[in-house]
Amino acid sequence: MKILQNPISRQGLIKESTNFIDDNAIKGAVDIKRELLAVDSPMHYDCEQLLLENGSDQKDIWGINLYLDSDDIDDLVEFDSMINIRPAQGNRSRSVEDPTVQAKIKAVVSKWLK
Repeated sequence: MKILQNPISRQGLIKESTNFIDDNAIKGAVDIKRELLAVDSPMHYDCEQLLLENGSDQKDIWGINLYLDSDDIDDLVEFDSMINIRPAQGNRSRSVEDPTVQAKIKAVVSKWLK
């Protein structure tokens, strides 16, 4: 588990990852304010905690799954995590419901995965 410090290829991340949820799919968490991506943990919660320990605010962190075999950002990112259930922020499901937040997440992922 780590917070990416440098952009990495999807194939490079596949080689470095150890916590796959499916063939070439891993869990991650995105800090949309600080534009950080934490990846490769057994649970989204672990990535969330790593970001929190490194100065992120919980309201800015969203859980995702990354399907690293995909070239299309819409297929690469899946907005599904228990950490996304936030009634106080208007998000009542495991998915990220706000299209603006989804776009920010995709932008952060695109920044780090080449």
